Amino acid sequence: MGFAIDYWALAPEIILAVTLMTVLTAEIFLPRSLRYITAIIAVMGTIMAMIPLVVLGLSGQTHSMFDGSFVVDDFALVMKGLFLAAGIIVMLMSIAYIEADRFYQGEYYFLMVSSILGSLVMASARDMIILFIGLELVTGPLFLLTGWRKGDRKSNEAALKFFLLGVLSTAILLYGMSFIYGLTGSLTFAGIADASAGLADASAFIMAILFIMVGFAFKISAVPFHFWAPDTYEGAPTPITAYLSVSSKTAGFVGMLVVTYLAFPHAASTWGPALWILAALTMTVGNLTALRQTHIVRLLAYSSVAQAGFMLVPFAVAGVSNSDRALGDAFAATVTYVAVYAFTNLGAFGIVIAAANQTKSGLIERWAGLGTTSPGLATLGTIFFLSLAGIPPFAGWFAKFVMFRSAMGPGNAWTVALAAIAVLNAVIGFYYYARVVKAMWFDPLPDNMDTEVVPVDPALQLSLVLTVAFVIFAGFFPQISAFFGEATRYIASG
Repeated sequence: MGFAIDYWALAPEIILAVTLMTVLTAEIFLPRSLRYITAIIAVMGTIMAMIPLVVLGLSGQTHSMFDGSFVVDDFALVMKGLFLAAGIIVMLMSIAYIEADRFYQGEYYFLMVSSILGSLVMASARDMIILFIGLELVTGPLFLLTGWRKGDRKSNEAALKFFLLGVLSTAILLYGMSFIYGLTGSLTFAGIADASAGLADASAFIMAILFIMVGFAFKISAVPFHFWAPDTYEGAPTPITAYLSVSSKTAGFVGMLVVTYLAFPHAASTWGPALWILAALTMTVGNLTALRQTHIVRLLAYSSVAQAGFMLVPFAVAGVSNSDRALGDAFAATVTYVAVYAFTNLGAFGIVIAAANQTKSGLIERWAGLGTTSPGLATLGTIFFLSLAGIPPFAGWFAKFVMFRSAMGPGNAWTVALAAIAVLNAVIGFYYYARVVKAMWFDPLPDNMDTEVVPVDPALQLSLVLTVAFVIFAGFFPQISAFFGEATRYIASG
């Protein structure tokens, strides 16, 4: 405790900071023919940032700095590892994509590493200021990365929508945080929890919590704050869309997790029902809208909205059950679901990039016959889409299992009703995921389809190997997925 700086605990952040400055310097001095080296620097620096995470995890110690405002504990280490892994995979997806056009490669990876750095800060944030700084460092670079295809009207529109709605959500979030500080006189989550014990029924306190929930709901694209996501996902470069759907969304969930569990444990009667409504709406609207999509990226965009609803289910259950055990189960279930979803969805977007190179289109109907022309891609696509649907033996089944287990645990009417809604939505989700699988394997090749096989670049191949390995092994050995939740369960009880 205190303001002494533990540089070893800050090693992952320091390594990323050095990496992003090195990338920017290389972009300035390297000739264009050697700019690909910036990608190597970014990937290697991110890999190196994982080394101190492993050592810190093996030590089993909790490091607290800045009077408890920045904490490196099991939860922070697990989430930082997930953020770094997702960042590495997205950068591998990006290499050929960025080299294919006259993009500024160094600036791209500089912004990407900056966003990853922000997510690491969020994982350790234990007060409002550091949480806000981390969140803005995550999303700020993404405003630019979303519009990276400068000559593409859709990309420009996507960046503008994302920026305007992102600024609006930030204003709402910051307004709620300022109210909390004014009411409690504290910025740390522990201090807010202590000071707010007698404020649970105060109207101003309730309003502040709801503002904060709305701010995070924008970040995770929860209904009815999701309307920016489909156009932004379609217009952004596909690797950035993958990053938005996974790391950016996960950062929003991390913020929501630590705020609700650590800062507002006495206000579950406020945020619980609000999240119940958000979960039910997000699952249902996301899935029903996904049924109508003909473009694979828009389908995955609405799928991402629906998956956010499934992740919110344990949140809502924890709030309406008023049970300490339910809090622990819900926290573990959410973290487990987020981890499984991250690897599965990154793999799905990797297939989208590879299939777009093959079919020259993002329309689902153009994926017809992919099993004939590119059986390897079709097989991987089947694995990822069935995992998103929660079909065994792939990892998604365990994510759905822990989500339903946490929902059914308390057994009251509210949790059972939400579980029933989740069951119906799981069935709907299976339909549109299976529609993509059907197109790949059973629909005939389009008449004007070019059957020439386009090779997948090695970096993208590596990203697909990493993601499919996790999806398969974590499906057969669910303890791999359970590790993420069980290692962080303690935070629900302090």
